[in-house]
Amino acid sequence: MTGGWAAKEFCEKGFKTLMVERGRVVEHRKDYIAEGKAPWQYENRTKVDNLLVEQQYKIQKQCYAFHDGTKHFFGNDRDLPYTTKDGTEFSWIRANQLGGKSLLWHRQSYRLSDYDFKANKADGVGNDWPIRYKDLAPWYDYVEKFVGISGNYDNLPQLPDSQFLPPFEMNGPEKSFRQKMAGTFPDKPVIISRCAHLTEPQQIHVELGRMKCMARNECQKGCSFGAYFSTQSATLPAAARTGNLYIAPNSVVESLIYDEATNRLKGVRVIDNDNLTQREYYGKLVFLCASTIGSTQILLNSKTNKFKNGLANSSGVLGKYLMDHNYNSRTSADIDGFEDEYYIGRRPAGLYVPNFYYEPSKYHKGFKRGYALSGGAYREDWQSFGHADGFGESFKNKLQHPGKWKIGLQAQGEMLPNPDNQMTLHATKKDKWGIPQIEFNVEWSDNERKMMENSVEVASEMFEKAGFKNIQGYATERPPGIAIHEVGTARMGRDPKDSVLNGYNQAHDIPNLFVTDGASFSSSAVVNPSLTFMALTARAVDYAVKEMKNRRI
Repeated sequence: MTGGWAAKEFCEKGFKTLMVERGRVVEHRKDYIAEGKAPWQYENRTKVDNLLVEQQYKIQKQCYAFHDGTKHFFGNDRDLPYTTKDGTEFSWIRANQLGGKSLLWHRQSYRLSDYDFKANKADGVGNDWPIRYKDLAPWYDYVEKFVGISGNYDNLPQLPDSQFLPPFEMNGPEKSFRQKMAGTFPDKPVIISRCAHLTEPQQIHVELGRMKCMARNECQKGCSFGAYFSTQSATLPAAARTGNLYIAPNSVVESLIYDEATNRLKGVRVIDNDNLTQREYYGKLVFLCASTIGSTQILLNSKTNKFKNGLANSSGVLGKYLMDHNYNSRTSADIDGFEDEYYIGRRPAGLYVPNFYYEPSKYHKGFKRGYALSGGAYREDWQSFGHADGFGESFKNKLQHPGKWKIGLQAQGEMLPNPDNQMTLHATKKDKWGIPQIEFNVEWSDNERKMMENSVEVASEMFEKAGFKNIQGYATERPPGIAIHEVGTARMGRDPKDSVLNGYNQAHDIPNLFVTDGASFSSSAVVNPSLTFMALTARAVDYAVKEMKNRRI
């Protein structure tokens, strides 16, 4: 996600740019090998063979996007081992190829608000972000126009509006639910979600061969229309057309090359993904965009006489404060009526209820920070009836007609910054490239558990007031990592004593080192982080170029 943006920005500014990719090349359109393949064309109707899952995908199978048509875009757990400490659990979802998880993401795209940037300072948990919303707002504008974000202008203080393309439409029961909630719970607005899909392509999109979203739900197989944003559909072709882009695939970065005399990075050391030979690449500037965990692993493994505990780690916080979003509750209900309503297509958007506990004066008395609710209304169809009771002719006839309307909402909660939640390098275990394995020590706190319990209560109350029936809710405790929103392990801050990066994603310790992925976050906030990753990256490149031209780097 961020690597593509860094490459695009540097290339368009006239810099010869090398993108070092640990995995294989995935070519847009050509390598979307399962696109358009219907479920009944798979031997097991998209289910991955149990033995293959057990041997290679025990962790990856937990991801919502994992099935027989997408498994080739996921990492192989057998070849990518890691450990967890003292009985803790962590689900590390990986996609090691050109484009990374931009091929697999769920494309929900929201801005952080000033409440998010001020939260750590406001309630005293975590270090203060060194930036505010006004610093990032023009960069949100910039990336949104290029990405293409569908959504509605809602004018909410806790969820700033983006530069929108037309929104997807709510179905009948959802519109009714929105109207009822507006009168009953005005502090909990129900809006259509915002997602990186082209509903009305602009010239900037058409020039790259991108077209309108067809609502096929083929997204994680790869989209030849380029209708959703990915590195392959957007930033990579934009970078390539400049003639300044070079790609080194199958190049696993082992460490960074540091020159103590000049206090600058000289380049990177890589190990060939296939034959395990070593080589080095040199450059004037290094942007780490390897994902929160990947970038931090590289820094921790880049030890020098000056930085014995990891490069740019004079603060000692590198690897600490690992956060992920908490998706551990779901509430559902039945909706009476609307029997003359149905819908066509597989809309990539749904309902969204933004965080209503967005500042200390609005916090719930039992926990700090808050959560959003997302989901939608749908009508039972033949797939739903696969789990229903029935037999014979009457059951077969039932499959030909839609069933009840249902609605579901799940919570997406903030995880508090906690130094005990961390990733380290294992003392003895290494992977096949000879790089120390990651060891995770991450747990949910009582704050996150109470948040999920409350989300069930709130969603249930909303459904009850809406007149829905058969309301059911539950809070679970799936491990951190499964939201795939890891952030925080090389956080930015004002003080070099408690942070790794400054407000421009530049390392306090080494001027020509930048980290622009989720590792830079000082808090997780509530919203999906990818849009902010992109805005931070574009802003950091702009700053780095100016610093180079002024000879400060």
